[in-house]
Amino acid sequence: MNMSFLPHELIVDNFAGGGGTSTGLEQAFGRPVDIAINHDPKALAMHRINHPDTKHYCESVWDIDPVEVTGNQPVGLVWLSPDCKHFSKAKGGKPVEKKIRGLAWIALRWAAKARPRVIMLENVEEFKTWGHVGEDGKPCPKHRGETFQSFVKALKRQGYEIEWRELRACDYGSPTIRKRFFLIARRDGIKIQWPAVTHGNPESIQVQKGHLKPWRTAAECIDWSIECPSIFNRRRPLAEATMNRIAKGVEKFVLNSGNPFIVKANHTASYYRYFRGQSLMSPLQTITSAPGFAIVAPVLTECANASNPRSMPINEPLRTICAQVKGGHHALMVSHLSKMRNNCIGQAADEPLHTITSGGGHFAEVGAFLTAFYGNEKDGNSVQEPLRTIPTRDRFGLVTINQQQYQITDIGFRMLQPAELFKAQGFPASYIFDRGIDACGVEIRLTKTEQTRMVGNSVCPQLSRALVEANFKHELAYRGAA
Repeated sequence: MNMSFLPHELIVDNFAGGGGTSTGLEQAFGRPVDIAINHDPKALAMHRINHPDTKHYCESVWDIDPVEVTGNQPVGLVWLSPDCKHFSKAKGGKPVEKKIRGLAWIALRWAAKARPRVIMLENVEEFKTWGHVGEDGKPCPKHRGETFQSFVKALKRQGYEIEWRELRACDYGSPTIRKRFFLIARRDGIKIQWPAVTHGNPESIQVQKGHLKPWRTAAECIDWSIECPSIFNRRRPLAEATMNRIAKGVEKFVLNSGNPFIVKANHTASYYRYFRGQSLMSPLQTITSAPGFAIVAPVLTECANASNPRSMPINEPLRTICAQVKGGHHALMVSHLSKMRNNCIGQAADEPLHTITSGGGHFAEVGAFLTAFYGNEKDGNSVQEPLRTIPTRDRFGLVTINQQQYQITDIGFRMLQPAELFKAQGFPASYIFDRGIDACGVEIRLTKTEQTRMVGNSVCPQLSRALVEANFKHELAYRGAA
């Protein structure tokens, strides 16, 4: 957009966090957000360095007087993203806190005192199940959704029309699925609008006919220049649950995939930092003799989510990024592939197993790992245990790519880094996330844990932008015509 709008009304970002929502709002409105509120000084430090023209309040939302902070000026939009972890299914069966679950009630305070024309609220999809909490500290099934309905009725009594939907960020240009609940309330008599989907499954008719763009994928967010250490040469072995995840992921998306996603692995070239890889639908790119493996087949998996040990293909949008360990941190695993030639370190499945070394013989170790994929050995095979029976059929870590056989010669594994997560969440490449500016104007460094917390708690900028553009486009059109 080339023109700013809402010049005489304020834009307020409650629960502003590191600035995902504000980034989308600024892109849509063409000007900075006026007010950002958050109780976390580290979150506001990140917000402050990226949104220097915004007025920041590092306080609890309950300690903010809407009339005072706005100077009683008209308010065009109030955005609310109250803490979601005490609604989210990622919390599991642990007791919830009524105080945190009740943060959304702050919307009524703004509605009554500041009278914003539009209120937008974002949360997890379970938000609409908001109800009473029992004596055991857990939501009571008998009162499921009752508090949410009371919340909606209270806003309606303030003169607001209300609608809500669940939207997926990948459908609006973010490289992550991230499904979220959105509520829109407005009192200016203008019909609530929902943004049209812009991206879709590459296999869909809409994409093939050019009506929608293909989903952006996790692959484009991966920095391929970052080393992905072998799982077999670690000083401290990976946990058994992690090894099982790797085994299942390699089995499903590399060995048994009819169309594995592959990436050239000449990590010495800066080109591969942003390389998207390729599928078997296109010719295999030239395999060079440069250092490193010829090609790799990457897969993503979630760690620290024992209740649902998922792996996922890398050529789809990244699954939801969470702020806490529970809910899943994403990791990259890559199977290094070498073409089956006389002078390569791989071997055919119908040959006797080559010598198993006690040193850094990756081939032997990977072989021990891969054989456990078949038969009744469902729990994987630790490389510290004797080698299990090797099947005679063509299942010994072989991958066929364009009628060419490749041998898995190693498996690498590493956690995704903050830079990759922020890109997957839809933040612009210029966004600063490793440091911030505190309330005294001093630049501070942010730890990886803090950076991950910010991105996991953030709203994808593409979604906040799409919602604003859909509901304020009439004002932009009016000003453009003027």
